[in-house]
Amino acid sequence: MAVLPKELIRKIRRIQIYTARTVNDVLAGQYRSVFKGRGMEFAEVREYQIGDDVRLIDWNVTARMGRPYVKQFSEEREMTVMLLVDVSGSGRFGSVEQTKNEIAAEIAALIAFSAIRNNDKVGLIMFTDRVEKFVAPKKGRSHVLRVIREILYFQPEGKRTDIAVAIEYLMRVTSRRAVVFLISDFIASGYEKRLRVTNLRHDVIALSVTDPREMRLPSVGLIHLEDPETGDLVLVNTHSTKLRSQYERMMKKRLSERDRTFRSMNVDCVEISTDSSYVEPLVKFFRMRERRLAAGK
Repeated sequence: MAVLPKELIRKIRRIQIYTARTVNDVLAGQYRSVFKGRGMEFAEVREYQIGDDVRLIDWNVTARMGRPYVKQFSEEREMTVMLLVDVSGSGRFGSVEQTKNEIAAEIAALIAFSAIRNNDKVGLIMFTDRVEKFVAPKKGRSHVLRVIREILYFQPEGKRTDIAVAIEYLMRVTSRRAVVFLISDFIASGYEKRLRVTNLRHDVIALSVTDPREMRLPSVGLIHLEDPETGDLVLVNTHSTKLRSQYERMMKKRLSERDRTFRSMNVDCVEISTDSSYVEPLVKFFRMRERRLAAGK
């Protein structure tokens, strides 16, 4: 195994301490109340009794036995959490203190520590325009530390983004229902149909990580803008009010279309920015999920 740079070790340790504290202090009960004990797995069949829900009738067994049988389910005690992390070129951008990739690593750590605290398995798929790395779901603190290390240290081969590729791979390697956190800036297209199908089997949550400079341009004169995924350069005059307004409208439209797509397929989206804490949006999401469950939706 390669020796990790001291700076990376310090970064992993800092993330471990911060996220573990946040899990204990802020998200201790919310993860469990939202995700644990909500899933049901098949246990056995028994003969139909008056008052049983007819929707639970197992028609195959009923046909074989000549009398009605119903399925019985038991509460799932163990859950699988899959982290799908976008490590494409656009993730290396950051105009504040941290890049989008660094924020993504911390969010993944927070979710992973919440999962192992509740005895769940955690798996990882890192992707660009290809699947770069797959870490099979396991339990335990050392496994979570490996997941964090992979996200921070791994050097991807690709630069572009293909979310559909990651989703297709997820469907091949996960047979049981999982909670899937898809962490990306979603600067991509062509994944909507596959995501819709995937969300029918799994519980998919989109965590969108953006930077304020991606949403609006500063007025600093002539600058070269580089596409981190293609390397293309374009010279723009940011003193132009018209240009900045057009750019902002374009970005808002893109986000609006993305949000409309997510709503149409019942995929929750959590907005996270590199210039503010990601804890508050996550807490808000958990509370929203709690209210929804309490209302039976």
